[in-house]
Amino acid sequence: MANNIYRPIEALANDLRSGVVKSATLVEEAIINQDRHGLGAYKTWIPDRIRLEAIAADTAFEAGIDLGPLQGVPVSVKDLYGVSGYPTFAGAASQLSAKWEAEGPVVRALRQSLAPVTGKTHTVEFAFGGIGTNPHWGSPRNPWNQDRVSGGSSAGAGVSLWEGSAMLALGSDTAGSVRIPASATGTVGVKTSIGRWSVDGVVPLSPSLDTTGLLARSVADAVLGFAVIDPRVHNSGFGFLTALRDIAVGDLQIGVCDWFFDSCDPGIAEGVKAALDELAAAGARISSIDLPETHEAADIFRGGGLAASEFAAFINSEMEPHKSELDPNVAARFEAMESIPAIDYLNRKARLADLSRSVTDRIAAVDVIVGPTLPITPPTIQSVADSNEYRTKNMAILNNTMIANLLQLCAVTIPVALDAAQMPVGLMIMAPLGADERALAAALAIESALGTATDRIGQPPILN
Repeated sequence: MANNIYRPIEALANDLRSGVVKSATLVEEAIINQDRHGLGAYKTWIPDRIRLEAIAADTAFEAGIDLGPLQGVPVSVKDLYGVSGYPTFAGAASQLSAKWEAEGPVVRALRQSLAPVTGKTHTVEFAFGGIGTNPHWGSPRNPWNQDRVSGGSSAGAGVSLWEGSAMLALGSDTAGSVRIPASATGTVGVKTSIGRWSVDGVVPLSPSLDTTGLLARSVADAVLGFAVIDPRVHNSGFGFLTALRDIAVGDLQIGVCDWFFDSCDPGIAEGVKAALDELAAAGARISSIDLPETHEAADIFRGGGLAASEFAAFINSEMEPHKSELDPNVAARFEAMESIPAIDYLNRKARLADLSRSVTDRIAAVDVIVGPTLPITPPTIQSVADSNEYRTKNMAILNNTMIANLLQLCAVTIPVALDAAQMPVGLMIMAPLGADERALAAALAIESALGTATDRIGQPPILN
């Protein structure tokens, strides 16, 4: 069977609408691929349900009904989102109450476009961690090296894309939980601006910082997904993509912040700098930019940030029955931060708001700022079984991504290299709050100059 599911969404669009390719065919490919590769992407996987949703999309096409670029396109959903007909676990040891199965606006947008939901992908318990492991249900394996983690907390999202069980993946991002797995698996990840997309119908971690987002195999695919879900995009998804393509790489002013390059594992800084050299050669105007706000934001994060206090409040009020079952790594973070005084939390929140305003003013001279998405190679699953190693690697893997959340930036990560361990390296592209279209347009232009993931870094070994 041909793997149409690996084709770009844009290239597949005409074939789906003419009936040359059926959504039912894509779904059968997804089912076969998920069974074949067995990378553990999903918590809940119901093939017969996926088939019915594909038939609905095909029936609509046959009736001349076109609901946009995601009609008939299989999409995986992180198991923090409520999806009707699916239990919600949020990575916990036992199922959450039925209230968490109610669909919010993001999932409803998929439903309204007749995008088949392939299943609920694994997450770190309550999304509280960036490594991607879960002792209750097993940890997805990275398609580039099955001994290594896939990144979290949207741990199954990027895996679902490369194993060919989905063409788009919904995740959430509070300190990097879309961008970490995207970078770790060599996919594109979009962290939306705070408040841009609704978080209703999603199990919360930190209401001050939570954002919903998506992963894709290319920026163009991500843009089409963004257009369908985003409430502010009123033209067709394909028209939105065309409009963003008006920005060329030579139009971009890119600020490079050295802070993001500190303490990178071998091959990461080198890979990103080589990509930036190529962008400069293609006409991008690249300059160094100092962001002293990153240092203070990082200190606040290491002291618990905002998420620790808000997560503790949520668990104590909504999830009391689950406290005794917490993953030991999650429980350790919870216990360490549960007693943060309210005045400290309020002071941190006020200070982060000041830092956000400051950094927004500082980056006004450039279109976007960039740096490595992750400073470390995804660790092996075995190594982070040790709790001390887990804590060290978890803080390290979150180091760069959490800046965009704390300083209220939007961000896109795209794969640009392989590191010394032959694992994907992401370039993180950041723009001010509300400038999501700018970040996406810059990512499109950069991808056009450097190539898509497959052009740039090839395919993971599972596909060879």
